[in-house]
Amino acid sequence: MITAGVESFAAGLEELKALLPGHYDELSQHSKRDIPLDPQYGLYLAREANGELMYVALREDGRLIGYFLGFLAPGMHYRTCLTLTMDILYVVPEMRGVKGGMVLGQAIRNEAQRRGVKAWFMGFKEEHREHMERMLLGLGFKPFERTYVCWLD
Repeated sequence: MITAGVESFAAGLEELKALLPGHYDELSQHSKRDIPLDPQYGLYLAREANGELMYVALREDGRLIGYFLGFLAPGMHYRTCLTLTMDILYVVPEMRGVKGGMVLGQAIRNEAQRRGVKAWFMGFKEEHREHMERMLLGLGFKPFERTYVCWLD
C-alpha cells in the first residue's frame, strides 16, 4: 500500500540520505558538471525548527520510496500570502506510474491547506515534462512561469 504523510525531517534524515545519491545521479544537472551533492543539512534542520520546512514522505508498506521538501514563507512581495516553494521532489524509478506522485501531491496539498498556504510553486526538469505536467495538472496547477539557467563554468 502506498501512503504519504508529513514527517519530521530531523527524524527521517538518515533514511532520506539513502535515497539522495540515486536522485542526484538520475536527475541532477549539477552532476553533469562535476558539482558534488553536498546538502546544507544544518540549514534544513534550522528551517524545520522555525516552521519553514515541509517534509512529506511517500512510502510503500513503510519503506521510503519518495519525498517532497518545500520551504514555507510569506511572499517577498505579498506579505499576507503564505507561499510553499518546492525544493526537491523524488519518487524512486520503480514506483513511478503507479499513482505514487498523485498520492504524494495530495498529501502535500492537504498539509499546505492545513497550514494556510495561499500559493504553492512546483517545477520540474524539462526532460521530465510529460509525466510531471500530467501530475501537476491533475493536482490543479496552471503553468505560471518558465525558468532558464545559464551555467557559468
